[in-house]
Amino acid sequence: MSSGDDILLRVAEINSLESSLVSTEPQRRRPGARGVPQPKLPLADDPADAWDRPLRPVKDLDEVARAYPGRKLTLDSERKPLEFYGRADEPNAFSMDSLEFFLVIAQFFREALPLRLILLMIACQKAGGRIPLTQDEMAHVLDVARTKVNEALQEVMGHGIVFRVKRGVYQFNPPYSYRVAEFIPGTETTDAQYIRVDQHETIAKIRSDESLPDLVRFPSLERMRQEIERLREERTKMRAERRRERVQQKEKGAEQ
Repeated sequence: MSSGDDILLRVAEINSLESSLVSTEPQRRRPGARGVPQPKLPLADDPADAWDRPLRPVKDLDEVARAYPGRKLTLDSERKPLEFYGRADEPNAFSMDSLEFFLVIAQFFREALPLRLILLMIACQKAGGRIPLTQDEMAHVLDVARTKVNEALQEVMGHGIVFRVKRGVYQFNPPYSYRVAEFIPGTETTDAQYIRVDQHETIAKIRSDESLPDLVRFPSLERMRQEIERLREERTKMRAERRRERVQQKEKGAEQ
C-alpha cells in the first residue's frame, strides 16, 4: 500500500470516530442554576448612550421610575409654560401679590384714584419692590392733576402700603406686593442681567430700619379692617336716617 493510500485510510478512521462521538439527538440548552438572578442590562443615563448600549423593552414603568428616583415619570402630554403679557425688553414682568391685601383695599378705598395708583405702582415695580416713579409721571400715566396724585399717594402711604425712599423712588411693603426678580436684556455695550432679591431679605432690612414708622416696619391690615367696619356702621346709620326722613315726609304729605 502506498503512503497516499495510508493517509486516506487514517482520515476515514478519524471521521468514523468523530461521528460515533456526536449524538444524533437534538441538543438542549442546559438550565441555569436556580436562585441566581439574571444580569440586567444597564439603563443609559444619557439618551445618547442608547446608540452603543444594548436595550431591552420596557415592561414595567415602576422599574424605570426606580432607576431614576430624581425624575418624575408621566405619560401626560407636555406641559406648556405659563404665559404673561409683557414688553419685549421686560419679559417675565410680574409680581407676587397678597389676595387678602387686594380684598381689604377694594373695601376700604371709596375713591377710584387710590386704587388706580396702587395698581400703577405694582406694575412699575423693579426687583426688590422699588418703584422709580415721580409724581409727575404718575399724574401723566393716570391722566389726572398732580395735586390729586399727591393726595392719593399720601393716603396710600398713610397706611404703610408704600413708603418714600428718596425723591422719585418709593418702596412697596413686601407682604402686600413684591417683585422678586427681573431680567434686564443686554445692549451693545452691556451684558444681560438677571436680578433676584428674595422677599425675606427685604423684609428683614425694612424691620431693622428704626427710622421708619412701625406701621411700615411691622405692616398689618388690621387697622384698615377696623376702619372698614367703622365706615360700614356710619353708612348704615346714614341710610337709616334717610329712610326715617322719607317716612316723615310721606306722613306730612298725607296729613296735608
